[in-house]
Amino acid sequence: MSELVFFSGTMDCGKSTLALQIGHNRSARGLQGVIFTRDDRAGEGKLSSRLGLVTGAVEATEGMDIYGYLVDQLSKGGKVDYVIADEAQFLSPEQIDQLARVVDDLGLDVFAFGITTDFRTRLFPGSQRLIELADRIEALQVEALCWCGARATHNARTVAGEMVVEGAQVVVGDVNRPVGEIGYEVLCRRHHLRRMTAASARAGALSPDVLPVTSA
Repeated sequence: MSELVFFSGTMDCGKSTLALQIGHNRSARGLQGVIFTRDDRAGEGKLSSRLGLVTGAVEATEGMDIYGYLVDQLSKGGKVDYVIADEAQFLSPEQIDQLARVVDDLGLDVFAFGITTDFRTRLFPGSQRLIELADRIEALQVEALCWCGARATHNARTVAGEMVVEGAQVVVGDVNRPVGEIGYEVLCRRHHLRRMTAASARAGALSPDVLPVTSA
């Protein structure tokens, strides 16, 4: 039976690496898949991993009919054995419905990869719809770590190293961006709630003692 599987986790936990591995394993067995992505860090029409692996992909633009695209490919004699959708949190709920229809009507396995919540801890609409529709939800086993060493569970958007909680839901960026740029950092819940990034923690540790000190 074909399935819609949602692989979820924070940034920096290996989602894109696993997507590439699934594609590699199946292609090694003679299977052909279609890879969709949206707003990948490497640019349009790319699926990339932070390990440096990159492959071509179909950019799932806003309003694109994913189901219709695959039907068109099949009607032209193309071979499609499975579908991979990376950065699935950026897809619209309607596009997630189309992925479910690919499973049900075309009998293809669909492997979707994405983060569940944004920098404000709010569900992405695409991820919410995947949670509602997926046959199976898999949490990535590679744990991203907060700067304190605890398991990272939340994504934080940073500007000049400081966490921000306002702004557009989708701003393309990556972890470990230079200070001064818009970037992202994964944090444990405690430090996300305290808005304490690695940069602000270092600044706090280096700040002078505020208590008065008198010499004997």
